[in-house]
Amino acid sequence: MWRRIGLVAGVLLAVLVLLVGVLYLYPLGSDRLQHPEAKTLSFAEASAAGAAAVQRDAGDGQVRSECRSILRVHPVKTAKSVLMLHGYTSCPKDYVALAQLFYDRGYNVYVPREPHHGLADIDEASQVKTDELAVYANDAMNVVAGLGDETGVIGMSGGGVLATWLAEYRTDTVTHLLALSPFYQPAASQAPSFVLRPLTVLYGFRILPDRRVGDTNFTLSGLGQYLRVKSNLRDDPVNTRLRSVAVAVSVKDPYIDLDAATAIPADVARANDLKVAVHEFPANFDLGHNIVNPAALGRHAAEVGNLYLALYEG
Repeated sequence: MWRRIGLVAGVLLAVLVLLVGVLYLYPLGSDRLQHPEAKTLSFAEASAAGAAAVQRDAGDGQVRSECRSILRVHPVKTAKSVLMLHGYTSCPKDYVALAQLFYDRGYNVYVPREPHHGLADIDEASQVKTDELAVYANDAMNVVAGLGDETGVIGMSGGGVLATWLAEYRTDTVTHLLALSPFYQPAASQAPSFVLRPLTVLYGFRILPDRRVGDTNFTLSGLGQYLRVKSNLRDDPVNTRLRSVAVAVSVKDPYIDLDAATAIPADVARANDLKVAVHEFPANFDLGHNIVNPAALGRHAAEVGNLYLALYEG
């Protein structure tokens, strides 16, 4: 009897080791993530593509009016243009004020709505897929590249991961990177580092049924898509066009790993002989994770907007 129990235990242990091995060897790469397609658009084509996205959102009854894509374009191609990417479960409304600020400073600005986001059914956001994120960010970068001579990208949370990905892979056009509360990985209080790989595989590929994270509208499968993007960031993020790299975080952010949030942009800067600019909002600002939404910034909104412009421009 004891021999049989020992045999069963040995088999179960072997299966467990095998499963752990599979989780850590499971390929996280994606052709779309590692080979984005650059497309050259004229100013007229880029303007039309951005306007079409705005019109599609306006004609879609499921898209909340405040969450429609934003396009702020001058009559001609400008010296500078910028792409602004919102975060997971959020939408372009976070960037209304910042987009206007950049536009007033002479930029052409595009803030596209992420697939499955900004809808009447907010739970739909968790249905986003990694390859969709890559196509969304890359296509938006193609638009912005046609709107200005010098281009860059700002990203909030999950959008910060996509912005970093663009800075590393779209070396044909990205010259400025500003990551705001970038979600490269969750805070240790949310998920210790040793579970990140299993979480990325099991939920990023939707192997396990989805689960909501606490009392938020985040889900593990939704977050897993951004973790998959992060796992495809380059070991050698050389982009000879880059002129500035910056990151801003809040010390009271309960969701992201603050060390990773600053270390990854620093690696990008270092690979390109640049210095990363880091701004950390102190506790007395009382900011949580979303550090771009004017409602969250309150009386500091104008001050912070000018700060982001300065950080972005280096």
